[in-house]
Amino acid sequence: MQVVAYLRVSTERQGESGLGIEAQRDYIAQAAKSKGWEVIAEFTDTASGTIAPTARSECIKAMNTAKELGAVLVVAKLDRLSRDVEHIAAMVKRVPFKVATMPDADAFQLHIYAALAQQEREFIAGRTRDALASLKARADAGDELAQAKIARRDAGRKKAHEVGNSAAVAAVVATADAYAQSVANHIKAARFDGIVTLAGCADYLNRHQVKTRRGFEFTPMTVKRLAERLGITFP
Repeated sequence: MQVVAYLRVSTERQGESGLGIEAQRDYIAQAAKSKGWEVIAEFTDTASGTIAPTARSECIKAMNTAKELGAVLVVAKLDRLSRDVEHIAAMVKRVPFKVATMPDADAFQLHIYAALAQQEREFIAGRTRDALASLKARADAGDELAQAKIARRDAGRKKAHEVGNSAAVAAVVATADAYAQSVANHIKAARFDGIVTLAGCADYLNRHQVKTRRGFEFTPMTVKRLAERLGITFP
């Protein structure tokens, strides 16, 4: 079986240092050797796991490559694809994929595993909220140690927001541009076939099973926005 490897790290620093990437590559290599898979391509994203896989530039390329070559997408661990059960459910519908750390798991089992993992994260988040509420209550009651902890937390969150906001905007733009380029040839092919209307182009893309960046069918409006990003004009 031919597979397309998809790797993901959350920060530029991790991507530059290779931390996490080599471990993911090793997991995939071990599974490939064990199961007789042939890794024919590899794509790496530097993006938060909260971003949907279908909104990450390299993941889009990995999915398109897998579809074009009739291969299966493979990730080292399920959380490298996403930590959100809805994202996993959407991926199950979009492209066949395997997880190196549990190579025999089918789509149903992966969906269940994702649901259980998300439930555990929600439990942890709830305990964290309760602890913060208790800390705030002590700070409001005059506990100086609690007040200092709250102040440090607020300062850290403000700094992270300032740094992350500009990076997030740039990442969204880059992802949208990468997706647009991945669909550009389809739109050009439609034009070459004599299709000159937005509605006709939308129908062409849907007939060829090309999906929007969020995984939906095209409409004239989504074609218009995509064409404008690519600088392609319709009469």
